[in-house]
Amino acid sequence: MKPIWQMFSGVILLTLLAGCAAFQPTDPYAAGAGAGITTRLPSVSADAQPAQAEASEPLSGPIDLSEAIAIALKRNPDIGASGYDIAAAQARKDQARSAMLPDISAIGGYNRFLDDQRLIPARYNGEPGAYSTSIFAGDIVLRMPLYTGGRRINEIRAATLLEEASRHRLGRNREEIVFNVSSVFYAILAQQKVIDSLLFAEKALSSHLKRINDLIAAQKAAKVDRLRTEVRLADVRQKIVREKNTLAVQKQLLVNFMGVGQTHQDIELQGALDADAAPTLTLEDSISAAYQKRPDYLAVRKELEAQGRRVDVARGEHLPTVSLFGTYGGRWAVNPSDQPGGPDAPSASSTEDVGSIGIGLEIPIFEGGRIQARVAEERAKLAAAQERMRKLELQIRLEVESALLNFASAGERVRTLRKSVEQADESLRIERQKYEVGKGAIVDVLDAQSALLESETNYYGALADVLTARAQIDLATGEEKP
Repeated sequence: MKPIWQMFSGVILLTLLAGCAAFQPTDPYAAGAGAGITTRLPSVSADAQPAQAEASEPLSGPIDLSEAIAIALKRNPDIGASGYDIAAAQARKDQARSAMLPDISAIGGYNRFLDDQRLIPARYNGEPGAYSTSIFAGDIVLRMPLYTGGRRINEIRAATLLEEASRHRLGRNREEIVFNVSSVFYAILAQQKVIDSLLFAEKALSSHLKRINDLIAAQKAAKVDRLRTEVRLADVRQKIVREKNTLAVQKQLLVNFMGVGQTHQDIELQGALDADAAPTLTLEDSISAAYQKRPDYLAVRKELEAQGRRVDVARGEHLPTVSLFGTYGGRWAVNPSDQPGGPDAPSASSTEDVGSIGIGLEIPIFEGGRIQARVAEERAKLAAAQERMRKLELQIRLEVESALLNFASAGERVRTLRKSVEQADESLRIERQKYEVGKGAIVDVLDAQSALLESETNYYGALADVLTARAQIDLATGEEKP
C-alpha cells in the first residue's frame, strides 16, 4: 500500500486546486457566460444562443411579417432567457436523480493529541500497536440511500414536472412574441397608410391653394378662402410630423421585440393590410381549445402536479431512512512511541489500512414539529397553486371572449368605414366642383377634405385592428402559427 503521506498529498493538492477556483469568480456580465449549458439542449440552443451571437447583425432589405416573426423568435432576449430556464430545470432534475446514486468522496484529516493515541483499535487481545500524538487519516467514503420513504422518487418526479412546465413557459413566450410582433407590424402598416393619406391631402390642399390663388387673381374668390386653406394646410403638415414620429416609435418598438441592436431608420417593412378570415370556432369551443393548447395553462398544471409531489416529499420525512455506507482508508502515525510489551514484543507498523461497511437506520421520533410544519407549508402552497390555476381559467375565458368580440367589432367597423371612405371621396369631388363654378363655399371643401382624411385614418386603423384581433384570438386560444 502507498504511504499515507502520498494519499494526503493528493487530497491536499485537490483541496488547494478547489480553493483556487474561489479566487476567479464568474463575471456575470461576460458575453456568453452561460453558453456552455446549451450543448445539452439542441432545441434551446437554436433559440437562445443566436440571440447573443447575431443581435448586432443589421437587417438587410425590406422584411415581411413572417420574416420579422422568425427574427424575433431567434433573437428576442425573452426567448433566450426561457431557453436557459429550461437548462436550469434540467440541471435541477439531474440533481434530484443524482441523489439516488452512491455518493463517493475522499476525506482526509490530521489530529494532534495531548497524549499518545493508538493508531488503530486492537483486533485481538494483546495485539501490539503504534502510538503517537500526531496521526494522519485518509478515507474513501461511500454513502447510498436504500429507502427514503419515497422522498427521492417524488423529488425526481417534481423536478421532471417543473422541467416540462419550463418548456411550456418557453412555448407561451414564443406565442406572446408572435402576437407582439404581429400587432406592432400591423400598426406600422396602418400608420404608413395614414401618413400616405396625409401626404396626399397635403398635395391636394397645395394644389387647391394654387387654384384659389388663380381664382383670386381672376377676382372669382375671396382672400379669406386662401387664408382658410393655408390654415388647414398647416394643420395637415403638423399632423404629418406627428404621425411620422409615431411611426418611428412603432418601428423602434418592433426592433426591440425582434431583439435587433439597431435603430428604426435601418428597418423597412413590406406587407398589405388584408382582412383575415373569421374564426370558425364558437366561444365555448375556443375556450375548450385554449385549455388544451395554451402553454401557460399547461405549465400551471405541471407546476400544480409538481407541488403535489412536494407534499409527498414532506410527508415522507415521517418515515425511516435506510442507508448503506462504507469506508476504506489508512492511518499514519508520526514519530510513533515505543510499543508496550518489552523489548521482545513484536513491533507494530506506523502505517495501517482500515475499512468498514454497514447499513444505517434513522427514524424521526421527535423533531419539535418541524416535519408537520413543512407538510402544512407544502399543502398551503398546493392550495395556492390550485387557486392560481382557477384564476388563470377565468382569465383565459375572459381573453378568448374579448378577442372574439374585438374581431367581430373590428370587422364591422371595416365594412362600415369602407363605405364611409367611398362616400367621403365622392363628397369631396362634388364640393370641389361646386366651389370651382362658384356655387359652393371653401369651408365645405375643407370640411369634405377633413372628413375624407378622418375616414381613411379610421379605416386603416380598423384594418389593423382586425388583423391584431385575429392574432389575439390565436394568442388567447394557444394556436401557434407556423
